Amino acid sequence: MDSIGYVILYVSDLDVSIAFYRDVIGLPYKFTDAGYAEFGTDGTRFALYERRRAEWLTGQPVTPGPAAEIVLVVADVDAEAARIAASGATVLSGPADRPWGHRTVHLADPDGFVVELAQEIPRRRTRR
Repeated sequence: MDSIGYVILYVSDLDVSIAFYRDVIGLPYKFTDAGYAEFGTDGTRFALYERRRAEWLTGQPVTPGPAAEIVLVVADVDAEAARIAASGATVLSGPADRPWGHRTVHLADPDGFVVELAQEIPRRRTRR
């Protein structure tokens, strides 16, 4: 295996999560069908699925994990952070320069998943 086809988050309220990723984050919304919503992202597909419907896929109740992070690459993290903070979204940290070559801001989505917006900047440390 050498590629990731989809990243799907199981969410508690599909409409609220669609609004967050479409209206706050700014991902291009594609469609909703039977508890599933997909966004127009390049490469790996990003989607949401109603958690209450996920049990038929997994055979057991599905709950969010204690930690999950979605990273979205942006051109200007400061502009995105200001726009998103003005929308009332929960900003967890940043913007801040990271030594691995990103300027980041961390947000919480409606289900508590961490969303990182990252802008590439020069690395301050090398890899070993």
